[in-house]
Amino acid sequence: MNYITFEKNQLVNLEYSLTKELLRTSREGAYSSSTIINCNTRKYHGLLVMPQPAIDEGNHVLLSSFDETVIQHNAEFNLAIHKYQGEVFSPKGHKYLKDFTSDPIPKLSYHVGGVELTKEMLLSNKDGRMIIKYTLVEAHSPTRIRFKPFLAFRNIHFLTRSNYDVDTSYEEIDNGIKLRMYRGYSFLHLQFSKKPEYVHVPDWYYNIEYIKEKARGYDYLEDLYVPGYFELPIEKGESIYFAAGVEPVAPSSLARSFKTEITSRVPRDSFEHCLINAAQQFIVKRGKKTEIISGYPWFGRWGRDTFVSLPGLTLVTGEHKTAKAVIDNMLQELKGPLFPNMGIGEKAIYNSADTPLWFFWALQQYGMYTNSNAKLWKEYGKYLKAILNGYREGTSYNIKLHNNHLIYSGETGFAVTWMDAVVDGKPVTPRIGYCVEINSLWYNAVLFAMQLASQAGDKEFIQEWQETAEAFPESFINTFWDEKRGYLADYVNGDYKDFSVRPNQIFATSLPYTSLPEPMRNSILERVKSELLTPRGIRSLAPKNVLYKGVYEGNQAERDHAYHQGSVHPWLLGHFVEGYLAIHQKAAIQMVKDIYYGFEDEMDEHGIGTISEVYDGDPPHRGAGAVSQAWCVAELLRIGALIKQYQKD
Repeated sequence: MNYITFEKNQLVNLEYSLTKELLRTSREGAYSSSTIINCNTRKYHGLLVMPQPAIDEGNHVLLSSFDETVIQHNAEFNLAIHKYQGEVFSPKGHKYLKDFTSDPIPKLSYHVGGVELTKEMLLSNKDGRMIIKYTLVEAHSPTRIRFKPFLAFRNIHFLTRSNYDVDTSYEEIDNGIKLRMYRGYSFLHLQFSKKPEYVHVPDWYYNIEYIKEKARGYDYLEDLYVPGYFELPIEKGESIYFAAGVEPVAPSSLARSFKTEITSRVPRDSFEHCLINAAQQFIVKRGKKTEIISGYPWFGRWGRDTFVSLPGLTLVTGEHKTAKAVIDNMLQELKGPLFPNMGIGEKAIYNSADTPLWFFWALQQYGMYTNSNAKLWKEYGKYLKAILNGYREGTSYNIKLHNNHLIYSGETGFAVTWMDAVVDGKPVTPRIGYCVEINSLWYNAVLFAMQLASQAGDKEFIQEWQETAEAFPESFINTFWDEKRGYLADYVNGDYKDFSVRPNQIFATSLPYTSLPEPMRNSILERVKSELLTPRGIRSLAPKNVLYKGVYEGNQAERDHAYHQGSVHPWLLGHFVEGYLAIHQKAAIQMVKDIYYGFEDEMDEHGIGTISEVYDGDPPHRGAGAVSQAWCVAELLRIGALIKQYQKD
């Protein structure tokens, strides 16, 4: 029995099925995404979305969709579905759907008249080639299938309209054609496992509507180019393979490649396997660079997200070499004491005060999982020193170690912490001053570096930072702690202390080195538990606050106002759980297991088999944002590992 399934009554209900999205990625950065009924609802959806380095650093939708029409006795049954402007769905092929299963790969079953046809979709992990297997399970008369490709050839963030610049030519290749809409793009190769008839009739389909973009306040209408159609016969029991990629393939190899790819996949037959399968989709290897994509479908590589998610995505899953490759790649872009927050190369933005400190934590986790602390100082000590010295001397955005041994950061108009939403040029949560999580990370970084230096016999470094290590705890408590409230200020600037109940104080309880005694940590966690904890993660602001936004929806400004003002973030659970287990030990295991396995219900919601970027602060905590987010998946995997660790110990 399949772990994730949908039945006919669910699939034909568009209000239900259009909210369920599929994602498949390749290690080279390609992805394929749509809804479970293959009706695109986002500009980011596409059957084959590929990097186009000759054009820009982004992903591009090449093949938007691939329509199938079953033909018997001159009667045509179109299995596809598109949403057009004005509440028009055409064709309505979803009505022929019988069921959907997801293991080992997505499989749709159609039943029309006497025909039963299955469609299995696979994105090659190696070369980003989309392969679809069509099998005619049942047919009582001669059957043909017509295939119609819908092309976009544009960056995922933009839409296209009909134009006269499109190149309508094509070239015949083995069992198919190759073409490209515009010069500069890679050629798209469309091939079958057996020779089809191709009819070239270039045409545009107008005003295809993406309902998710409309709801998000963006442009939502697009014209797609259809160069023609393929047609070929299929017999009962026969399987036909279709492939779309930027390189040609030997048609005779498609069946073998399809089978090989399936056997190499982590099956999605359990909750844990779904998380591991999802974790693998964020790892991208381009040439010699190994990177972590922060989320799909619209995120790229973000520095902070990389280091936060690295332990869960790689170390927990046993991919230690991948973890090191990611770390080493990021170090190539270290500029002074800062890592890029987002962007790559000349477009990189170095505006994050905490990303370098998350690097210390990621390296700390790497040393723990690989038992390699003795080697880390020799290999990475120069980078750790450079970052610590850079903070002490001061760097961009007023990031500097003050005489009280605390880190100050921020300047007017900029958001340099993870709460970085900006609307109309103003941070939604301005946190200029001493931020509680940055200073918690700072203390952990200093003591971790001293630990490595001690193991390596670097007495000079230890002596250099001894004063900060000894003086920090008292300074931190005096600055942030309030005895009557029983929790920490979110940030402090001069005489002002912001005691909004936010999750950032969690990190003072969870990091390997903490400056707080156990009673303070317990008091903080109980406050977080009572006001911020939900079944889907930790709220970014307590509901009693007048600024609280309980629903994440609307246009970009409305969503940005909610993102750190009440929206639930699953990734914060990892550190809440870690802090809670450190105090309550085995007595907390059942509560932690309830949190962890509570996410099993999400495996058939929003992003199928993965975890969403955020959830509404208000019940029922609906999934929103990106359908699959790296640090959310990663921290759930780390929670699973913590459960096993505490049960074993």
